[in-house]
Amino acid sequence: MTMKALINFFKRETVFCVSLLLAVISAFFVLPDAAYLTYPDYRTLALLFCLMIIVAGFQALGLFSILGESLLKKAGSLRKLSFVLVFLCFFSSMVITNDVSLITFVPFTILVFRMIGREERILKLVVMETIAANLGSMATPIGNPQNLYLYSVSGIGIGEFALAVLPYTGIAFLLLAGVLLAERDEPLGKQILALGAGAEQRRMFPALLPFLVLLGLCLLVVLHVLPYLPVLICTAVVILAVNRRLFRSVDYFLLLTFLCFFVFIGNMKRIPQISTLLTSAVAGRELLAGILTSQVISNVPAAILLAGFTDRFTVLLTAVNLGGLGTLIASLASLISFKFFAKEFPRQKGAFLKIFTIWNVVFLVILTAAALVLS
Repeated sequence: MTMKALINFFKRETVFCVSLLLAVISAFFVLPDAAYLTYPDYRTLALLFCLMIIVAGFQALGLFSILGESLLKKAGSLRKLSFVLVFLCFFSSMVITNDVSLITFVPFTILVFRMIGREERILKLVVMETIAANLGSMATPIGNPQNLYLYSVSGIGIGEFALAVLPYTGIAFLLLAGVLLAERDEPLGKQILALGAGAEQRRMFPALLPFLVLLGLCLLVVLHVLPYLPVLICTAVVILAVNRRLFRSVDYFLLLTFLCFFVFIGNMKRIPQISTLLTSAVAGRELLAGILTSQVISNVPAAILLAGFTDRFTVLLTAVNLGGLGTLIASLASLISFKFFAKEFPRQKGAFLKIFTIWNVVFLVILTAAALVLS
């Protein structure tokens, strides 16, 4: 690879490169041995792979675009249109993850608002969609990678999980609704009515069925009803039979990032001085530690890192989900929105970062205050 290609790769996969470097450095202090095989949480890796490829199947069939178009037909005003788009991100992220929700609906939003000639509304709306996807995804164990990992390794029940996240999901819903209600309302023209394709929905169901069955099996693994290995094999076989090109849609660098962090954290726990130091630094401070760490390395690595040094998983779950607010890198899903917006409106990058940061800090301060009271 040329130097330019290496630099571009580092920019594109920064978190993976950092995690790989940490894993390699830690291996000099704890030489590789058989114990390395015990580091990874194979269940989380298998579930993450299955969910990514299933959601890629939904995307390939155009399910989310058709859903969005169907809902948009009912929007008769700018305010209703904004509500539909923001809460599509909020609720869809609970099942298809925050990343996929933004990949699907941010370009869709830009297209729709250009169609109706209201481009000035796009910036703030994309920021609200990003916040909605990050906060909506915290409501379920499969909504984002940090939830999937912490729910898998912690052994907490679904009731404990709900208590850790649903109060903040509810507050987030009210905050988002309040922001959207404060927007000036205007009636829409006829352009929206051109969207939609009912016949496509009817033809889609047979092709959708295998993916729905696989999603159901994955949910049973999440709930500890089924073992992960048979479901992983079943998913791979079905995808090979239905659409093998979907294997290219999996974010393998995300899986490798998890693997590298498992190695790094496993090695740190085997160095007594460091393990003791990190445990004492995190203990009793999980909420602030999770939020602050997420601002620097993003919330997925923060969850993996801090989970190795605390047993207060419900507090950590709250922390890393709220920690997705704040800086642009606090949740890597936010970078998806920024890239889409910057591509279409390159002269408004600075404006986007300003508005994004202001609103994220507002939401973060309110939700952190609520967490300090509730915990």
